[in-house]
Amino acid sequence: MSRGCLVITVSGLAGSGTTTLCRNLARHYGFKHIYAGLIFRQMAREMGMTLQEFQRYAELHPEIDREVDRRQVEAANECNVVIEGRLAGWMVKHADLKIWLDAPIMERAKRVAKREGISVEEAFVRIAEREKGNRKRYLNLYGIDIEDKSIYDLIINTAHWGPDGVFAIVKAAIDHLSPAATWGRKKRKEVE
Repeated sequence: MSRGCLVITVSGLAGSGTTTLCRNLARHYGFKHIYAGLIFRQMAREMGMTLQEFQRYAELHPEIDREVDRRQVEAANECNVVIEGRLAGWMVKHADLKIWLDAPIMERAKRVAKREGISVEEAFVRIAEREKGNRKRYLNLYGIDIEDKSIYDLIINTAHWGPDGVFAIVKAAIDHLSPAATWGRKKRKEVE
């Protein structure tokens, strides 16, 4: 594939498979992987807080979200990047392909429980609380309703496919992306 300059966003809720997909895309295409969740977690560690504590702190300090989002938008000025984050599709307006990954909350809770070594019930509660807080924060901070999927080019329910299947779907979308689809990005670069 020689596209020259692609910017892809991958968004989804906890346990939907965004990180796995982004790692696979980065490995296969040589894309740089920008991970908003990692930035958020690093900031939590820097503040000496657990992820849950930092989540609550971020709800009261909008500068946290703005900094994470600023770093994502800045990274989108590079070529051949995959940007992962719940708001990446909203923040990176000129992305060539915007992807949303989804799965039922119980499926996601099972994945998170396995990944973090906690019970499914605890994972469910953490996810539900986090999503409620995030939705409120995004609405207050940006006027964005995370449940609005109208901006995405591709929405995949990852409960139906494993990581290889999800990658194959997205790979097909990337490999068949029309060169005309990148017109907006090229035009934006010319205007800047």
